[in-house]
Amino acid sequence: MKRHFLISVGILSFLLGSAGVLLPVLPTTPFLLLSGYCFAHSSNKFNDWLKKTKIYQIYVSDYAETKSIPKYKKWKILMNSYILMGISIFLAPLQPVKVMLVLLTLALTVVLLFVIPNRKDHLKTKEDQKYIH
Repeated sequence: MKRHFLISVGILSFLLGSAGVLLPVLPTTPFLLLSGYCFAHSSNKFNDWLKKTKIYQIYVSDYAETKSIPKYKKWKILMNSYILMGISIFLAPLQPVKVMLVLLTLALTVVLLFVIPNRKDHLKTKEDQKYIH
């Protein structure tokens, strides 16, 4: 029963995280982290599948494996977030929603720049090497 529940939550959170790639109001990374937790505690098959998906590799693998993110990826995340959140803020019909989105963007910036450490040079992967030069 618990196993099926965790797999169901994992699949749902993966779908929400996938939708978050296109919809700036849905946070991609937390949903993918939840999927990883659920699958790791319920199914090796789903866990292995998740770790091989492109979306997991882009959004989660750096942090999940090293508890750090390369600086260039932090800036890429921030630039994408600023563009998408800027559009959302511009289109939001209510002032309180605009304020909430600005605060969410500021919180994301603080977490990425000051809470999550930069990945050290000796931890670079082959994937990182493509972007550095």
